[in-house]
Amino acid sequence: MGAVIESTVATGKPNQDVFAGILQELATEDRDIVAVTSDSRGSGKLVTFGQQLPEQIVEIGIAEQNLVGVAAGLASAGKKAYAVSPACFLTARALEQIKNDVAYSDNHVRLIGISAGVSYGALGTTHHSLHDFAVLRAINNITIVVPADNFETEQAVKLSAQLDQPIYLRFGKKPMPLLNPDETSFEFGKGRVIKKGADIAIIANGETVYPALLAAQKLEKEHGLQATVVSMHTVKPLDTELLAELAESTQAMLTVEEHMVNGGLGEACASYLLQQSYHKPFKIMGIPDEYTVTGSQMEILNHYGISENGITEAALKLLKK
Repeated sequence: MGAVIESTVATGKPNQDVFAGILQELATEDRDIVAVTSDSRGSGKLVTFGQQLPEQIVEIGIAEQNLVGVAAGLASAGKKAYAVSPACFLTARALEQIKNDVAYSDNHVRLIGISAGVSYGALGTTHHSLHDFAVLRAINNITIVVPADNFETEQAVKLSAQLDQPIYLRFGKKPMPLLNPDETSFEFGKGRVIKKGADIAIIANGETVYPALLAAQKLEKEHGLQATVVSMHTVKPLDTELLAELAESTQAMLTVEEHMVNGGLGEACASYLLQQSYHKPFKIMGIPDEYTVTGSQMEILNHYGISENGITEAALKLLKK
């Protein structure tokens, strides 16, 4: 099992801001890096990038299919193209281009989904990306990464510049808690253990890792239960080695994600575990198969139990406490 780190409640920046800052640093040193946006320069935090590196940014306008197609063309010519767009539109409107121009054609485009999950809150279902894991998991030759804090974001963006494969990076809008990244390592396809315990494994990614950690702390303080909390930042390829280890070492497993329960992190974990004949109490927490209620991101997540209290209650039910 990976290194165990301690948590803090300190708040960092929104991951989108960290992405833009690191990308600009990389692009200043590497002129082959090009940002391609679909009228997303502002929301993607790329205004300064465009001012400092005007020859390394392409504005496509609100045309996501063209965004991905142009990025694929740039990648085929040797450029390191970062296609930046709201996750909901990038992975729905341009799905065919992602499948054919990027993945099937093996053009190493970095697809950047911003304002992901229910970050757009009250703008509603049209602006929520609760399907992106599901549709991209079904496409061959693409890595899917959802950082949980600024450390994971920084490392993921740096690694993405070196990756010899298409990749999808998913970022939310709100400031992220700091999970004490010092002396930890980051690798695509390897889950990051945030807290270690033998009673239950809570596997989360992105913005659900922090409430999972709070729930684990509550389980310990109020019920004397020890939980392992994992940031499973890479949905594909999944860290099956860590999953198997958790299935052997804990009594139950709970997954938490800002995505539909259909086709996401939880189903990926369940599929692997069932096919390996692990049969332990298991539950997937996510958005149910319905159009979401209207509200802010936190109001929506709280409504569906993706919160400290909701995750705690689900864990207790699994453990029959």
